[in-house]
Amino acid sequence: MKKYFIQKSPFVVPTTDGKLIEEHHGLATTDNPEISIAHMIAPPGWSEPFQTPEFDEYTYIISGKKQFIIDGEKVVLEAGQSIKIEKNVRVQYSNPFDAPCEYIAICKPAFSMDLVHREES
Repeated sequence: MKKYFIQKSPFVVPTTDGKLIEEHHGLATTDNPEISIAHMIAPPGWSEPFQTPEFDEYTYIISGKKQFIIDGEKVVLEAGQSIKIEKNVRVQYSNPFDAPCEYIAICKPAFSMDLVHREES
């Protein structure tokens, strides 16, 4: 039995806000509760409601810029930069810029709607 798995068919998460989410590993794709790895593209003007997730989230920016509001502090990351946001921290993600933002997001434990705790918008 092989000791590796090559993901050739990530799960494309259905969205209504124009954001592309391709989960390569995680609950939706590989039924792995320990970690999720997703490739994402946030269109210009995109934003999510504030949330206080029960997972650490790592983000690596491939292209464009992404804005984070972390416990009231505004942080902007550009291509080649990364961030770790610890679990149980109130955060909002957005792309208020003119170009799409392409990035990789890693959540540990894996992303789930039960653990994200999004606020009503």
